[in-house]
Amino acid sequence: MANLKSLVKDTAIYGLSSIVGRFLNYLLVPLYTNYMPKESGDYGVSTNIYAYVALILVLLTFGMETTLFRFANDAPEPQLAAGGRTRHSDSVFSTAMAVIGVLTAVFLLIVFGFIGPISSALGYEAHPDYLLMMAVVVALDALQAIPFSYLRFQKRAVRFASLKMLFIILNISLNVIWFVLLGKTSVFYVFFINLLCTGFITFFFLPDLFRIHWHFDGELLKKMLSYSWPILILGIAGILNQVADKIVFPLVYPDKADANVQLGVYGSCVKIAMIMAMITQAFRYAYEPIVFAKNKDADKKEYYASAMKYFLIFTLLAFLCVVGWMPLLQYIIGANYREGLGVVPVVMAAEIMMGIYFNLSFWYKLIDKTIYGAWFSVAGCAVLFAVNILLIPYYGYWACAWGGVAGYGTAMVLSYVIGQKKNPIPYPLQSMAYYIVLTVLLTMTMDFVPARYGFGTVLTLIFNTLCISCFVSYIIHNDLPLSSLPLIGKKICKVKK
Repeated sequence: MANLKSLVKDTAIYGLSSIVGRFLNYLLVPLYTNYMPKESGDYGVSTNIYAYVALILVLLTFGMETTLFRFANDAPEPQLAAGGRTRHSDSVFSTAMAVIGVLTAVFLLIVFGFIGPISSALGYEAHPDYLLMMAVVVALDALQAIPFSYLRFQKRAVRFASLKMLFIILNISLNVIWFVLLGKTSVFYVFFINLLCTGFITFFFLPDLFRIHWHFDGELLKKMLSYSWPILILGIAGILNQVADKIVFPLVYPDKADANVQLGVYGSCVKIAMIMAMITQAFRYAYEPIVFAKNKDADKKEYYASAMKYFLIFTLLAFLCVVGWMPLLQYIIGANYREGLGVVPVVMAAEIMMGIYFNLSFWYKLIDKTIYGAWFSVAGCAVLFAVNILLIPYYGYWACAWGGVAGYGTAMVLSYVIGQKKNPIPYPLQSMAYYIVLTVLLTMTMDFVPARYGFGTVLTLIFNTLCISCFVSYIIHNDLPLSSLPLIGKKICKVKK
């Protein structure tokens, strides 16, 4: 129970920073899609380059974020300070930072040394400055990754969230100044502002770095690398499942002149669907440290099963809210970009599958068999690439959306089937299936009834909200009775007395 309370509390903190941060970042979507003309393709350029950035960040961090949690919890001596720091955990931190520092230095040398051929190969021979700026950004992000993970390990959720929020607020403020007040609407300024903000946040880690007991451990490095390299493969395949469509699209779309325009439409609409990624990320930040810490408890499997069920319930609720309130949420993006809104439910379904796959992944992480995760992710990634390469020339960005479903679905099913043989967990499949069926039925109802009877925007929102309320009522009746809530439950008990 204490672990569940800790999960809820930390998820609330991480979730608040993630939700508020994503919401504030959504303010950039109408900014960009209204100030960047669709025909310029600038938003497509931004979508494409940030896809490469996400992939490179996984390469540079080398799976060391999860590896830090795995080895830092094996502290042989008592805690030296509040928050769980020990000399052992500091050694794990130091060793992880050394790995990332070397990889980052090599990466920057390659990019700056061969920027001409690289920019030509990626189609940015006229703008190598875009790639140079983002190379520095991704290098700084990689160097920040382990300090951010160490904050999570120490359960310093408030500091973690504060730094994330500071970056977002600064980034948005500078974008508003450049785009609205100064009239600088080129994608160049998107990258330049990101560079400024990332560099600024880096300085806030210096006090923490000076307090670390720095110690590089060669033997520990071997163990960490043995654990992390399958996670790296898993991470590469995982991030490719998220960004491969945005990388592949300009390469295989038949109309090269229109490729970035169409990618911009897809990229802007996907932003609305990213609420699923936001929820999954918030859950992961809180859940991952607890899972490793709870590995020795007798009730760990029941805990993992319950966490999976509630994760599914609330992601499905989020799905219904986005679908039901789409007549309002569509105004997040500029009018010229809304032609691609139909892909949003498909992309959200893929993100739910990704979240389930993440929850399933702990069976092999906890028994140090991360190679399984690598194979599952590679299989999913192969399916995604096949769908995108074969179908984008015919179906455009719709192939990207369904490719995500196919890729994540493959990895999810493989992880579940093999996991139940290797390290079975009693997931409540029947109860979870009821929620999925109810979600499908409500989605079809919200799609059919307003269109069939010609509801206006206001009436559609009212009707859809009633449908969402049915889902909430089902949750309360079956899995979250009001009497179990801290404040409401007490009032109900008083009334009954």
